[in-house]
Amino acid sequence: MSGSPRGEFAARQIKLKRQRLRWGDKYYKRRMLGLDIKADPLEGSPQARGIVLEKVGVESKQPNSAIRKCCRVQIVKNGKQVTAFLPGDGALNFVDEHDEVVLEGIGGSMGRAMGDIPGVRWKVFKVNGVSLNELVYGRKEKPRR
Repeated sequence: MSGSPRGEFAARQIKLKRQRLRWGDKYYKRRMLGLDIKADPLEGSPQARGIVLEKVGVESKQPNSAIRKCCRVQIVKNGKQVTAFLPGDGALNFVDEHDEVVLEGIGGSMGRAMGDIPGVRWKVFKVNGVSLNELVYGRKEKPRR
């Protein structure tokens, strides 16, 4: 016989035992305790608004050699600061300090950094309500303030 109760009226005991032992599964435990959401600057949401604090260049990892254009952003809803990537050729020229940007995940595995950009987990896709992609391709202009 195994260690589980097996009788006709054993359902409650089996259910309680399963509930107790399930905490041994690390993915279940992290999900139930909300650890990933607590550690996430966006607090589990897919996108977030933020204010650009400064523009920075991040050196790419070996074997590549480049300076990836990024910016430091303060998220509006909780005041946390993150580094966000500016995708596209010349995208840095369309972003200024104190602009309002919208961030999303950069698409690395397990919500982590992507490719050769170390420690950068977010990317900018809107600047002052206009798509950064449209600005880069010259289809739209940034609103004058």
